[in-house]
Formats: sequence, C-alpha cells, structure tokens
Amino acid sequence: MSARKPSPPALAPEVAALLRRDPAGLVAAVVQQHDTREVLMLAWMDDEALHRTLTSGRATYWSRSREEYWVKGETSGHRQWVRDVRVDCDGDALLVLVDQEGAACHTGERSCFHRGLPAVQGAAS
Repeated sequence: MSARKPSPPALAPEVAALLRRDPAGLVAAVVQQHDTREVLMLAWMDDEALHRTLTSGRATYWSRSREEYWVKGETSGHRQWVRDVRVDCDGDALLVLVDQEGAACHTGERSCFHRGLPAVQGAAS
C-alpha cells in the first residue's frame, strides 16, 4: 500500500483574495522584461500556477490547450526568472516582471508581440 502524497501548499489567502478569476478560474498574466519593460507575452495562471511562480522564482503557467502546467523554458531553455509579480487594480490581471533568457515566443521571436497592425490615425480635437 502506497502512502498518499500530501497536497502542495495553497496560494496564501491574502493573495487569493486579491484575484478576480474568469469562469475557468484563470487570471491573465502579462509578462514583461523587468529592466527594459518590453512586453514579452500573455499567458494564463490559476491559483496553483501563481503559487508555483511565487515560491519557485520560475514563471509557471496554465496551458488552456494542453490543460496542464508548464514552466517557461523547461523544454526550450528560454527560461523566465521572476523578479516581481503585481496585480492590477481590478484583480483580473497580473504583471509578471521577468529576466527572460532567449526568446519568449514559441515561434522563436523575442516577444510574442512582434507583428504590428496598421493603425487608424486619429485627430486630437
């Protein structure tokens, strides 16, 4: 008979209380290079992913398509070392400030936001 694994510690209640999750229990995580403020990517976190991120110093996300946790750079080597995590005023988004090693985007680009769109030029009134 094998012993039951203990559950990992939960996200601190005072942190969990700050979050406003979507119906799937997720919060958007905007990831930014800590020193240049370059926006690198958008990912999703649930309480467990945020707990892992805060306690390990490695950015951990929830994959909606694969339905599993993933640590950024675990397979690619393009790691994200967490410098700070902030919650927005509404509690429905996180800002994860990281030190990015290599490309943040799965396409090999430094940022997932490397494609520009034509903008409508507005006039100030």
